[in-house]
Amino acid sequence: MTTRQGKRIADVAKTYDHAKKYHFSEAFDLMQKAASKKFDETVDLAINLGIDPKKSDQMVRGSCVYPHGLGKKVVVLAIVPPDKVEEATKAGADFVGGDDMIEKIQNESWVGYDKLLTTPAMMGKVGKLGKILGRRGLMPNPKVGTVTNDIAEAVKMAKAGKVEFKVNKAGVLCVPIGKVSFGSQKLQENAEELFRSLVKLKPSTAKGAFIKKISLSSTMGPGVKIDENDLLEKV
Repeated sequence: MTTRQGKRIADVAKTYDHAKKYHFSEAFDLMQKAASKKFDETVDLAINLGIDPKKSDQMVRGSCVYPHGLGKKVVVLAIVPPDKVEEATKAGADFVGGDDMIEKIQNESWVGYDKLLTTPAMMGKVGKLGKILGRRGLMPNPKVGTVTNDIAEAVKMAKAGKVEFKVNKAGVLCVPIGKVSFGSQKLQENAEELFRSLVKLKPSTAKGAFIKKISLSSTMGPGVKIDENDLLEKV
């Protein structure tokens, strides 16, 4: 971060109440003032959940497809059996293969893709790549649709910007919702879609408010609190 960027962010941070919860459009306007003028920053939501992440039955993990995508090209690798190669290729996967792709990952620690999709039949072999894929968040999981026999649909969803999310050890979800250039309306619609998926995942054992705090920020900017009701009322 340059000195100029740091000063701009610091100046913007002085213009709003850090304890106040803003409507989405107001929070976006504040965030945009601190955003870089040199590149299109990603916009993230940090969501504090009313769960105990230490309890396995309160783990929150899922996925959703935004109406306006994420604003970036998603590179997809499909590791499939021979009879699924043509299906994955026609659906638009960037890399398609089977044992050859597994060997490439094993031998080269290759992670030149954003999503790895596979089928249940191949998962036994792919699972052995855990040390390489796990630390990059690339390990396929049936709970988020990256292990499936409908590989064509999985590829299409991934290319459309399907977002996977998982609560961290502090009970917080950090999820991208698009780019600053999207503008307030499109970002809010993406955020609303995220919340539609999220509220369905509330653990039955979680007590009290499920959505406790929400903060909006860009890659280089400060966080601005959002009124959760501004998003939840449309879910």
